[in-house]
Amino acid sequence: MGAGQDGAVTGADRPRPPDPGAAGSVADFVEALARLRRWAGEPSLSRLRSLGGQVAASDGSLVDALPKSTTSHVLRQHDRLPRWEFVRAFVTACLRSCEYPEESIAGELERWRAARAALTAPDTSDATAPAPPHAEAAASASLQAEASASLQAEAPASHQAQAPARPWPGPTAEGTGRRDPDPAIELLVRRVVREEDRARKGLLGGYDIAPVSFGPQPGPAPDRDSGPGPDDLQAIGRFFDALHPQRLLVVGESGAGKTVLAIELVLQLLEDRQPPDEPRMVPVRLNAARWTLGRPFEPWLAEQLTQDFGLASEDARRLVRDRRVLPVMDGLDELDPEPRPGGTPRRAIGLLQELNRYSDLSGRRPGAAVVTCRADRHAELRQAGAGLDNAALIHLHDLTVDQIAAYLGDRWPDGHPRARHRDTVRAALSGPAGKAVHTALATPWRLLLTVTAVESGADPAELLRADPAADPHDGADRIARRLLEAYVPAATRLTPRAAHGTPYRPEQVRSWLVHLADHLRWQAARTTEEERPPPGLTAIDLVPHLLWPVGGRRLVRVLHGGCCVLLAITAMLAFWTGSAIDDLGDLHREPGPEQTLTLALMASWVGIAAGLSLSSWPAAAGGRTNVPARRRLTGALLGALAGVPVGVLGGLSGLAMTEGRIFGPGFAVVAGGTGGLTLGAVIGLTAAGRIGAERMTASEAIRAEPVTLLGFGLCGALTGLAPLRLAHAGPVALVAGLSAAFVLAVALGVAFKIATGGWSMDAELAHPREALHRNPTIGLAFGLTGGVAAFLVFVMNQDVPVSLACALIGGVTFGLAFGAVAWTRTMIGLAVAATRGLLPLRLWTFLDWACEARLLRVSGATYQFRHRELQDFLTSAPPLGPSPRDGA
Repeated sequence: MGAGQDGAVTGADRPRPPDPGAAGSVADFVEALARLRRWAGEPSLSRLRSLGGQVAASDGSLVDALPKSTTSHVLRQHDRLPRWEFVRAFVTACLRSCEYPEESIAGELERWRAARAALTAPDTSDATAPAPPHAEAAASASLQAEASASLQAEAPASHQAQAPARPWPGPTAEGTGRRDPDPAIELLVRRVVREEDRARKGLLGGYDIAPVSFGPQPGPAPDRDSGPGPDDLQAIGRFFDALHPQRLLVVGESGAGKTVLAIELVLQLLEDRQPPDEPRMVPVRLNAARWTLGRPFEPWLAEQLTQDFGLASEDARRLVRDRRVLPVMDGLDELDPEPRPGGTPRRAIGLLQELNRYSDLSGRRPGAAVVTCRADRHAELRQAGAGLDNAALIHLHDLTVDQIAAYLGDRWPDGHPRARHRDTVRAALSGPAGKAVHTALATPWRLLLTVTAVESGADPAELLRADPAADPHDGADRIARRLLEAYVPAATRLTPRAAHGTPYRPEQVRSWLVHLADHLRWQAARTTEEERPPPGLTAIDLVPHLLWPVGGRRLVRVLHGGCCVLLAITAMLAFWTGSAIDDLGDLHREPGPEQTLTLALMASWVGIAAGLSLSSWPAAAGGRTNVPARRRLTGALLGALAGVPVGVLGGLSGLAMTEGRIFGPGFAVVAGGTGGLTLGAVIGLTAAGRIGAERMTASEAIRAEPVTLLGFGLCGALTGLAPLRLAHAGPVALVAGLSAAFVLAVALGVAFKIATGGWSMDAELAHPREALHRNPTIGLAFGLTGGVAAFLVFVMNQDVPVSLACALIGGVTFGLAFGAVAWTRTMIGLAVAATRGLLPLRLWTFLDWACEARLLRVSGATYQFRHRELQDFLTSAPPLGPSPRDGA
């Protein structure tokens, strides 16, 4: 609850609420709603949600009338009249928040209803206005209901008439002429909106946006009397709709708000008012730095839809082929972060060439696309003769002095503890060195740096100090450096660590961030050396399972290789002990053919495990799931029911091959059924999240990890070899049994890969660490499932306690050495980095805290620095010691 709330007055002492009757336009009406909230003491969005109550959605379920994101969205949309249901709930919540007399609320609601009715045209009434797609559609059915019930806005009829159609064909419902909804489109829209909403909050730290504006020419924003203009951020969606062809190149200085504009464009296009049966492209913001030179654009675009948003490969290719996706390529300048002096940004030119070949569905016109680029890189591209053909070019304006003052006034209104600092900043802007101060604060990012530093206790007069006689640009550079220098300590003080021990110290935070920034510089250089760099190895993405080189690339790989060899040998010794077929004394004599075969299989498996541990970039795959427990249990039950008969059949087959010499029919049925039940339950449990989602085919799984599947086959052959040797099976039975066990183990490996790979339909938001966290879980599931099969073999020739211990040790070590390669490499690398003082021991806790402190942000499945200027500033900091990345 804000300070204004705590000090609110009630009853007769409180002036009457703002009068909405004076609103002469939609913008005035929305502003009246914002004034009402201020009058009520600035109740938080959470408090408004709780006081707004619930309404019945279209499916009969109850949802919040004032979801936080909906309230924020409506209050910043000055060109759309809110629906009466929202106005009623919002006004009621504001009045109740300040304890306005309950008996007077009905009269206030009538005033708002009449004021709204005066602005509502007959052809845009509530009864007839179609609802736009919601910008915060959620994963579950209840959140989808909330979306359809809450975020409804009425656009002027003129805007509807001017908005050009975005045609692409779609299936129509038989006999109605209406298109059936495309499940892939609906899934993509839902996930894009959730990702962009999270990215927006991560960049802004809330809901307030500096007054970003744009125009055809660079420089400051043109003066205007008041209110939003046609070139304000709020109008970017309509501006893009009016383009023919719909191709846009956004250019701005560092920190000017290019990414924020791209996010707003995506959200506005998804919120755009259209009839439900009218087709539209889905805007998808993509990190341009992840494109690799020489890669055709359309396959790459489809691949991003699969990797980042979980579409099935076939659906992704279909949407790209049918031009149902609008690619918003954010950060063209990040493709070539540091071109050599006199060189050209080759990768950026390559991407532009691909986009220029990207046509619309007819093949005769340019395809829709949006690209953002820093101004200096755009100048280099123009000098090289490269550009986005047939695209409208807009430049983000610098903030004017009035815009800066207005933003500070909104953030620190009269009566705010920082109001006096607002006046200090205004004085610096109008003082003798005002030009240098204005140049330094002319972007939203620099303005945020200033606000953060001041709110942490810094003196704005000292921060904005400049020599009036010096060159204004030199003075602005000095101010910018002071602001960047103050940002990490300020953010650290403003966001004290809430748990896990003592608060972070600013010097600690800076040191760790410097090493992360240095790692990103190393990644940028490494990307140019790799022909096909792993996903996420870019100049700006911090991917958890790619951070291990911070500890020292060669040292970590050696340690990881030794660790995995040790784990693999331990697993084989556990199998040797548990199976009890041979004695160590037998090795002193010349081994026979069967012993040689056993040793060869064991040595081969250890060799494969060692080879996997030495791979350049172990991948942490496994999808992103958030599957209800009931579905998990159902999947496990169905898997167990399917696995029991298969296991019994396998046990009887083993009985036939061993001719009943070491176990009887009863053991074959019980052991086979138990093994099949366990395997089926585990596969069903993991596969439960894959219903209706991206599925690998068997051939794709084999191509993805052939060496791993070979290792599975060798372990299966070893497991099948033990009972065959105990039964003294002949050569034919031995070969047949080993072949069957090998094929079965490979099939189980393929089943696990399919079950654990890809996305879940229930997944909406990806956390950067989710794939890495799932990696050991999947590995242990592999190992312990195999341990069950090994236990059933061990009890044929060992006591139950010994068999159980050997199976457990072998299963865990097998899983870590074979199924959790990425996790093991990452943990070793981070442990070495922490030992050397390069990163904190609890790195994940620190990264999450840094996002909360707005030093980092989450972008899809990666962490990124809050702004590239901060990353570059930390990268250029004096070295804190020798970099171990490529050394020992």
